[in-house]
Amino acid sequence: MKLSRTAGTLTLLLAAGVANAEITGSAGIASSYLWRGLDLGSGTPAVSGALKFSKSGFYTGIWGSSGDTVKGTEYDLSAGYNGTFGDFSYGLGAISYNYPTTANSEPGDFSDAVLTFGYGPASFGAYIPVGKLDSSGDYMYFTLGASFGSFSTVLGVHSSDQTNGGVVGCEADAGSNKCTPVHLDFTYAYNENLSFTLSQFVADKPFEDKLKFVVSFGIPIGE
Repeated sequence: MKLSRTAGTLTLLLAAGVANAEITGSAGIASSYLWRGLDLGSGTPAVSGALKFSKSGFYTGIWGSSGDTVKGTEYDLSAGYNGTFGDFSYGLGAISYNYPTTANSEPGDFSDAVLTFGYGPASFGAYIPVGKLDSSGDYMYFTLGASFGSFSTVLGVHSSDQTNGGVVGCEADAGSNKCTPVHLDFTYAYNENLSFTLSQFVADKPFEDKLKFVVSFGIPIGE
């Protein structure tokens, strides 16, 4: 009888925890798949969707997209913790990038540890590879962002010790190992659904990089 009561109590506690948690989702479409300043969709539209479970700062989620013309369908798994301390915000998490339609691709091949800090309208992010195929430390990605009302901007830096920018590639001199592609994005959110983004590499640009204009439309679910 005591065991039965204990099991019943644990079930009620777990049910209460789930009931108090927040589950949100979204669905959207963009004119192209813009990733860290790169057009992975080669100008073709990308459809995406997301589902997120969060409670007391902890979160886990899944995001999927159709837009990568090289690796095909993608889904990302994420988990972590976001918190605040006065006017400061911080976060620590991990993202696993998965490509089920790509041959010889397995979960965990490409993953990042993510560290974020924010103060007021400013934010900083660091993405450090920890996956089986990208954990050498040769490539990392950093962001510095700011938002003011409906406007926001992001400066993104691809850091690599590999010749010609490693996984990004850029117009550096042959044999150079100091290629650091930097892109700048400007976004205007017309409302909570519709936004417009201009993106351009401003240093060590990838081969034949052009100014990119992306229109995105999203529908929040459960917010």
